[in-house]
Amino acid sequence: MKLFIREHRLLIGLQIAQSILVCVILWLDGTGDMATVFYAIFLALFLFSCYLLYRYVTRRKFYKRLETPMASLDESLQKTEHVPVAEAFDQLLKSQYRLYQQKINETETRKEEHLTFIDRWVHQMKTPLSVIELTARDLDEPESSNIREETERIKTGLNTVLYMARLRTIEQDFRIKPVLLENLVHEVNQDNKRYFIRHDVYPKVDTERSGITVESDEKWLLFIMTQLIHNAVKYSAGKSHHVMLSLYEREEAAIFEVKDFGIGIPEEDRKRAFNPFYTGANGRQYRESTGMGLFLVKEVADHLGHGVEMESVVGKETTFRVVFSPAQNITQM
Repeated sequence: MKLFIREHRLLIGLQIAQSILVCVILWLDGTGDMATVFYAIFLALFLFSCYLLYRYVTRRKFYKRLETPMASLDESLQKTEHVPVAEAFDQLLKSQYRLYQQKINETETRKEEHLTFIDRWVHQMKTPLSVIELTARDLDEPESSNIREETERIKTGLNTVLYMARLRTIEQDFRIKPVLLENLVHEVNQDNKRYFIRHDVYPKVDTERSGITVESDEKWLLFIMTQLIHNAVKYSAGKSHHVMLSLYEREEAAIFEVKDFGIGIPEEDRKRAFNPFYTGANGRQYRESTGMGLFLVKEVADHLGHGVEMESVVGKETTFRVVFSPAQNITQM
């Protein structure tokens, strides 16, 4: 209704001004019966009001559509009234919708091509890295260790890129099955021995109850654990020589916990710690920080239905927990 009045307010004002002008002219002229003039003007305004009412009723759906925001793109294909302006508006929306869909499809195609290229490039880069690693073993120390240390960093970066690319199809990449957390923690520790040695920080495993088994995807859960342990070790170097890896149950939920005794996370950075590309005050001190690790952890955990908790005290400790709901904790089944 408001839009209708705004569109016709000039016409309404013109009609009222015209009626007043006629009355003034006849009154100044002194001719004619003023009662008849007023009656004629009343009839004119009445007919004009009927015209406006008819116009609003026949276009009410059209005006309502203009005033109501669309909840989805498909609403742009809905028809309104069988009046010329509404039909023209529907055709305009349809052409806009087709153009938008065309642009979206072109963008998605380019995106898929780019991500496919990234996938293949990462896998191609792993082959020369393996060759470099094998060659480095034949060199004398400390050159051998230095080269292998750098290749490990490159591998870590490539794996981050690969997981980031796979995140787009994570729903199709799931393979949910029972996973024994102890075995997975042991595997992560075995894979990262040189990382622990390089930083002089070593994991201590505390298992309150053995045999804790959860429903999850083993590959993606391994990525989550690796990322959390890497962060704990990196930010503990120089302040502590160990990090705590704990497995326990809390209110029937299974918990995997990583606690370090390093620099901690400032309070102003905690709310944004899971944002993409956000490195915070700590990240700016470490060149290896990309700001994507915790973002990927949170994204993957959300897709898997696991919770992620964070606690930190600046200069003392930081704790991350992966929480498996009672429904995912199949230890007692």
